Amino acid sequence: MTMQDTIRDKLTHAFRPIALTVEDDSHRHAGHAGARPGGETHYRVDIVATDFAGRSRVERQRMVYAVLAAELAGGVHALQLRTRAPGEPS
Repeated sequence: MTMQDTIRDKLTHAFRPIALTVEDDSHRHAGHAGARPGGETHYRVDIVATDFAGRSRVERQRMVYAVLAAELAGGVHALQLRTRAPGEPS
């Protein structure tokens, strides 16, 4: 299982999202801090979930970081997050 699959599975289990996209963006960061030759270090996540309704952007991001704490401690260097509640503009 790839790190991308792990991230997708954990976010799906935690938030039951209406929409979820997880993209490995590591190739765009080659040679930068935290990048490894094999990739799997930088990700872009776009998630729409009812759990985010009524919460600030910072609260939403903290919720995602809490779910992915092990991955962030074990090799994922960066997450670009877009967290939305249903009905919010894309």
